[in-house]
Parts: sequence; C-alpha cells; structure tokens
Amino acid sequence: MPKLELLHLCDSLFPVGAFAYSDGLESATSAGVISSAEDLRAWIDVVLDETIGRAEGPLVWRAWQAIRDRDWDALMSLDEEITALKPAASARHSSRAMGLRLLTTWQTLHPDPGLAQLIARVKSPALPIAFAAACACSGVERRESVEAFAYTRLAATISAAMRLMPLGQTDAHTLLARTLERVPQVADAIAARDGDPESFAPAMDIAAISQQYLHSRLFRS
Repeated sequence: MPKLELLHLCDSLFPVGAFAYSDGLESATSAGVISSAEDLRAWIDVVLDETIGRAEGPLVWRAWQAIRDRDWDALMSLDEEITALKPAASARHSSRAMGLRLLTTWQTLHPDPGLAQLIARVKSPALPIAFAAACACSGVERRESVEAFAYTRLAATISAAMRLMPLGQTDAHTLLARTLERVPQVADAIAARDGDPESFAPAMDIAAISQQYLHSRLFRS
C-alpha cells in the first residue's frame, strides 16, 4: 500500500463512524472516574496495554495472516472470539458497525477479491478484522498493520477526551505522542506472543456497560 493510502485509512476523516463512540470514556468522565489529565493518562495506558496489547492488537495480527491465507474459518472464529470478549452490547455493536463501514468503503475505493469474500462470509466483521483485511489486501506489512491500528484507536480516544473534559490541543497531543512512543514495544510483544486475543479490563468494561444509563450523551457508547 502506498504511504498516502495508509495515511488515508488511518485518518479521522475516513468514514468509519469512530467519532460516535467513546468506548466508555464518556461514562467514566460523567462518573468522575476520569477528571484530570493524570486520570486520562492512566486510561490511555490501559487502552494501549490491555485493549490493544492483549485483545485487539493480537486480533489484527492473527487476522492479517488469515486474510493472506484465505482462511475464512479462522477469521470467523476470531470474529466470534473478540465479540465474546466484549461484555457491553454497545461495544460489540459499534465494533461491527465500524468494521462493516471500513470494509465496504475500502472495497469501493480499492476493490479486492479477498475483501469481497470477507464481506460475503463474515457479513459485519469486528473493526480489528476489517482493518487487518484492508491492510493485508493492500500490501501493508503485518507488524505495520498492528501499529497503524494502534494509532487509530489511541487517536480516537484522545479525540473523544477533548470533547468530554477540559483538555487543550497541546496537552492532548502531548499525551498522544507520549503514548505512541510505546506502540513499537507493544507491537513487538504481540508478535512475540503470537497468541489468541484475551481481555481483562474490568473498569473499562463497566464504564462501557454503564454508558447506556447516562441521562444525556455525546457518544453512542
């Protein structure tokens, strides 16, 4: 994939609908769990180390190879696994909604038989699987795909935080830059473990589940 196409895929302008979801951050800020830059830093670290490092990053890693091998059974199994790991119904729905939008849009821009087969077989794949498929079918290396996905997830979280709490652009991007410095290490760990996705982030799961009970919301989840 040419560098400009990869930038296009990772840009917030790309229409996957990520702007509508906070992954429980709105619930956490409303409850006062996240009320300062230091609290947000701790939240972002969990996003990187647990959500990306243990669950979604390994899913991208495994799905990338399955797409290359055209192993549709493995892809469906991975999709079912990551869905089962998300206790919040809103999180499951948002991941599938964004995954389908990413795939259908990317297939329109860059038609590929592999993407067409994935859409036909998995229907509405989880976002990490859709992202891995777009990368694998466009010539992005496996490890680079994991790093690119990590960037999109971290940037989306920072963007949500800027709308939910008093966080200036400079402070927001300073936090993002600090976190991105650790992404290569997390990607190395994912490649070395080469294992199935797993998840244990109870505070974030509770925040995501609680989102639906907020009196008023900026985000769907």
